[in-house]
Amino acid sequence: MTSPARPRPARPTRPKGQGQWALGYSEPLNANERMKKDQDGLAVRDRILNQYPYTGFDSIDPQDLRGRFRWWGLYTQRKPGIDGGRTAILEPEEIEDAYFMQRIRLDGGRMTSDQLRVIGDISTRYGRDVADVTDRQNIQLHWIRIEDVPAIWGALEANGMTTEESCGDTPRVMLGCPLAGVDGDEVIDATSVIDEVVAKFVGDPSLSNLPRKFKTAMSGCADHCTLHEINDVAFVGVVHPELGAGYDLWVGGGLSTNPHLGVRLGTFVQPERVAEVWHAVACLFRDYGYRRLRTRARLKFLVADMGVEWVRATLEKEYLQAPLPDGPAPAAPRTEGRDHVGVHRQKDGTFAVGFAPRAGRLTGSTLTAVANLADRHAQGRIRATTMQKLVILDVAEAEVPALEAALAELDLVVRPSVFRRGTMACTGIEFCKLAIVETKANAGRLIEELEARLPEFDEPIGINVNGCPNACARFQVADIGLKGSLVPGPGGEMVEGFQLHLGGHLGSRSRLGRKSRGLKITADELVDYVVGLLKTYQGDRTDGQTFADWVETVDEAKITHDAVVAHA
Repeated sequence: MTSPARPRPARPTRPKGQGQWALGYSEPLNANERMKKDQDGLAVRDRILNQYPYTGFDSIDPQDLRGRFRWWGLYTQRKPGIDGGRTAILEPEEIEDAYFMQRIRLDGGRMTSDQLRVIGDISTRYGRDVADVTDRQNIQLHWIRIEDVPAIWGALEANGMTTEESCGDTPRVMLGCPLAGVDGDEVIDATSVIDEVVAKFVGDPSLSNLPRKFKTAMSGCADHCTLHEINDVAFVGVVHPELGAGYDLWVGGGLSTNPHLGVRLGTFVQPERVAEVWHAVACLFRDYGYRRLRTRARLKFLVADMGVEWVRATLEKEYLQAPLPDGPAPAAPRTEGRDHVGVHRQKDGTFAVGFAPRAGRLTGSTLTAVANLADRHAQGRIRATTMQKLVILDVAEAEVPALEAALAELDLVVRPSVFRRGTMACTGIEFCKLAIVETKANAGRLIEELEARLPEFDEPIGINVNGCPNACARFQVADIGLKGSLVPGPGGEMVEGFQLHLGGHLGSRSRLGRKSRGLKITADELVDYVVGLLKTYQGDRTDGQTFADWVETVDEAKITHDAVVAHA
């Protein structure tokens, strides 16, 4: 008697009609794809250097201005005085100013003191002394004129820095641990593989027309500080029982309006294969990524639709020279904090000193002063973190107190309150054309009020202030995530405010925050609500229960606006 054939597991159906090059869609399906096909984004460099500074802002071709300029880290700023209610209804030329935000690419967050002095001087000379440390280890300047870009790029490139592919549909900055190579607990130092990938592929025309942005993290950090869960591709340090130290491969993470946490492919990547594997993932995204709708063009949507089995099989069959071995999952993070703030002993006996600006906002003058301190008290090596913080490496033990005091004079705190340490903010309506609300000032006010009203609160708490739904400040994975919105004011009028996302976390048990229906507050109510919420948590939690764990189980009635503000 013949046994019936065993049914084969269903294979995912490859989505049709999404503009994937690998399926034969060669003609652009939207204006962005047409712009990229008309001319590669990197090609605008010559016009930025040799044409537009002489013909002026008004002469810039719209496809360059609102498209290809991003390939070199240039965004037009928001015109002052345009409120958040007009963000989505004005045409681009109505909302943009004749100034740029300029993003400086810092792979691994690495800078020398000389490089930081150059950035500080550019900010002071050309950018009205404003500078932001971003949560992707870049530094972003503001108030930049097209006439000054050639001089700015000349100064940066003469000192080993670039703005190339710091934005656009390209491989963005490669995140790395600020303590790479100096932390005695790290699994593996990823510095060399970051440098190899950058040298081989940043600026490669075959990868400068991806469906959307492509974010990378590479690290052996014991704290998992590079946020592997929310990057398109991430290499996480692990030790294979036979093959030694290498990397676990994750794909498909990303936030914005449709957040997805990344997933493991279950593979082990030896250090010598990282560049090959990174390139394979980028090419798979280029060829199979969706290009019809910009809102579905990130790698996370392809991974979610097709599944990890399809991704791994396609990588190995179509893009890699040899299959990848199976590998172990990463160990639990050493701590749940990922900012490297404080004083930490390096493996050579010196110290890394990490410090907190106010929600990432600095001045060029302050950056110059930090560079000078790094020379005076250390060896001139400075790092940016993924939490909008900075770290000075190689500080001799005897120099730590003097450095800490000098930083404090600059309002840069080595031992900050949990509120200053845990609060981040995106650019917000001050400069960003997509923003609905103000962020940096709201974050600063919130820090000051929480420090004054909850001086004994010492539980680590992440508060992320975002100006719109696009999640540049990662509101979905914060303990308290604040998404900028227009909300009803006391008289029924629409005013600046926030939609609350509570209990998000990246760490030993990563999850997205809880979005409660109707839980919105005005900007004026922000301080009272957060104070009341934290007091409610203190009074209601069980012993040792973190804020994120408490939010998962608390009755929704306890976190409503009225219930919480009553505790403020």
